[in-house]
Amino acid sequence: MNPLESVLRPLTAMMNRQIRARSPARDLSVELDGRVFAIRVRDTALAAYFIVESEQVALASSVDSDPDVVICGSLLALARLAGADGEALIRDGSVQLTGDALLAQQFRKLMHYGRPDLEEELSHLVGDVAAHGIGNFARGLEGWARNAGKTISRDVSEYLQEERRIVPGRFEVQSFGEKVDSLRDDVARFEARLKIIEMNTATQGGS
Repeated sequence: MNPLESVLRPLTAMMNRQIRARSPARDLSVELDGRVFAIRVRDTALAAYFIVESEQVALASSVDSDPDVVICGSLLALARLAGADGEALIRDGSVQLTGDALLAQQFRKLMHYGRPDLEEELSHLVGDVAAHGIGNFARGLEGWARNAGKTISRDVSEYLQEERRIVPGRFEVQSFGEKVDSLRDDVARFEARLKIIEMNTATQGGS
């Protein structure tokens, strides 16, 4: 078993539980029955294959035929593919798709349906009450990290703009843009006048 398959196997088991629990996911898995999707880690030889079956996804380290779709990206990008920013990862090239684009879209949707539910998975290990508490803590930590990131970004921006004067502020940029527009208009007027003078000079020289 290659390292990628070792990582994906427990995730696949959790994903299959979610697929079996959701009607849209079960219907989609039936529609994709028999399709093969290859997952490859960019710049490595690591690869694994998802074979969609009725109401579940099987994981294999190799297949006999060519996959219907090949999905290639970094480990981080592949992990984010089933999330809300999956489409953006494809558009900006972080994840590359080869094969049937419609099948790739359907597989991404199936992965989205099959995303493991943290509380549900934990409940099998520690019980419902403890799992709910851990889930709330994780969501709170995620929210704190998101807000902290925004605050740090804003503080760094203000520091660079106001304290160090390394980066111009928004109003400074706007003022600079207005001055550039004004200079462009002045140059255009100067060029027009210069052409008139040249035409008058040519006319006088001809007479």
